[in-house]
Amino acid sequence: MIVAIMQPYFFPYIGYFQLMQAVDTFVFFDDVQYIDRGWVNRNQIPINGNPVWLTMPIRKASRRLPINKREYLLAEGALAIKRKLRSAYRTTNGISLLDSIEGLLDFNDANVARFNANLLRIIAGWLEIKCCFVCASELMTEDESLRGEARVIELCKRLGARQYINLIGGVRLYEPTHFSDSGIKLSFLRTTVPPLQTADGPKHFSIIDQLLNLELKEISHLLQKFETQPLMGNQNYS
Repeated sequence: MIVAIMQPYFFPYIGYFQLMQAVDTFVFFDDVQYIDRGWVNRNQIPINGNPVWLTMPIRKASRRLPINKREYLLAEGALAIKRKLRSAYRTTNGISLLDSIEGLLDFNDANVARFNANLLRIIAGWLEIKCCFVCASELMTEDESLRGEARVIELCKRLGARQYINLIGGVRLYEPTHFSDSGIKLSFLRTTVPPLQTADGPKHFSIIDQLLNLELKEISHLLQKFETQPLMGNQNYS
């Protein structure tokens, strides 16, 4: 059993979907603290070579609340995002899929975790990704005290994982010996899909940009363009 555990991001970049492709079970880390200015409620698309934010506003609440206890302001957020998408992609060949993406924004559950998990599952279906999906909150109760790496390892154990894969950006979050002591191989995935060149340098954008500029079969081909590598000891993998 190969497992990945990630926060449910908002229309993330292709590497997130490559991670889904690489594992048997993908866990939405829905019961961890929501962090402002992260990737849970926003992402970027390129417009005229410049990064532009697509942001779904969050209802004000305690910063201590986990992702699955926060709510979107759907009405105002969805409308603003649709306008940006229509402006940015009105001349592409993906107009029919744009309708489908707008349909994802019309999902009527304001819960941040459920809203994001819904769009992630549906896009994975479009791309014919076959992994199973589960939410961390379904595997561990809220009153359990494990946090961070220890919680990830416990989730892996409950799923019977022999390998845990994370995106390369999380390499500094984990100590390999803690996983090996639990009989779990720790690996990291790096996309080899070339980033787009922008005025701010090379950048990977939301999967939306590929969905609206490429055929689904082309994106499925891109899903295979990644490499994984185990992390041993104090190895520097960057």
